[in-house]
Amino acid sequence: MSSKLGFKLLCALMLSSISMLTAANEANERFKGFYDSEWGQTQTCRETALNKFGVCSNVLRNEGNAPFILHNKNSDRVAVLIHGLSDSPFFMRAIAKILFDEGYSVVVPLLPGHGLREADDDMSDWDLAERWQSHVDDVIGLASSMGNTLVVGGFSTGGALAVDNYLTKDNHIDGIMLFSGALALSDNAEGMSRIWGIKLLAKIVDGTYETHGPNPYKYPNVAGFAGLELMDIINDIRAVTGATNGTNGDNGSDNKSAGAQKHIDIPLFAAHSQADSTTPIYGVENLIAQSKGANTFFVIDESYKLCHADLVVNSELLAKMNFNANMVNQQEECAMPKANPLFSTMKLMLVDYLTQFK
Repeated sequence: MSSKLGFKLLCALMLSSISMLTAANEANERFKGFYDSEWGQTQTCRETALNKFGVCSNVLRNEGNAPFILHNKNSDRVAVLIHGLSDSPFFMRAIAKILFDEGYSVVVPLLPGHGLREADDDMSDWDLAERWQSHVDDVIGLASSMGNTLVVGGFSTGGALAVDNYLTKDNHIDGIMLFSGALALSDNAEGMSRIWGIKLLAKIVDGTYETHGPNPYKYPNVAGFAGLELMDIINDIRAVTGATNGTNGDNGSDNKSAGAQKHIDIPLFAAHSQADSTTPIYGVENLIAQSKGANTFFVIDESYKLCHADLVVNSELLAKMNFNANMVNQQEECAMPKANPLFSTMKLMLVDYLTQFK
């Protein structure tokens, strides 16, 4: 190689690196801008890591609740991971690492009303669901500008918001990932949601919303009002797809009468525990039954008794959780967080699913 050719190659590499750095900085500024508007103040996170950009603020309970981006250099693939109701981006860390290791830049937002020292006003806001949907749409728009391939998903409510966005917006999404996806709630929760005036009653019952509890990255309880806002999103998804709230996927006979409007036409990944009583598995089963894409469905048998929130937790995440066991009844079912015993198998299934986007 001549010295002139080598110099040109070096210049090209330098220009490419500068271009990628500029693009990452622009994405960071847009991401930060979302929270400048939401909180009124942001600051640089004290905890730093290579390739990670976080947005912190004094309004957050701690930095573990902060939204973040993992930048994967030389990658044109991007993933968005949305956390669940009452928790925070902390619970997306293990899944985000898998995606990052597979060559994805990963955007992990913080939903309005979450991760805060004070959340009473947010968790009783009549526009709460709309604020979630708007923020998710903004984040997906940002992620779309960061690459050519985009997969979107999340845990519980985050999964429902990903599906909702795909069905109702014009974003170009190549794949959807659901981890304990909230496509159905318990019979009691669904029944309560159909009572006239229940949201107003829920506001009264919720009272002053408590944000501090045994888990520094999760509120101690789900606000009843916020749960009803989630139910609205689930019902919207059912209305768009023509699905019912029938169990065990028994919705085929109702689709024609419901006038199904849209299906999932892209590859779908779902992981769910049969023992999940918070978001029963039939919701995801019904969605998959109507999906027209290539589906990967990882079902954890009921015999494992894996609780809803534990599906996305591995041993490393559990060790960093700093859960205060003295603040809960340790004999109560699902009171103590545990690592998913099949997390490594779920990871293999997810990695296999992602191969189709290479």
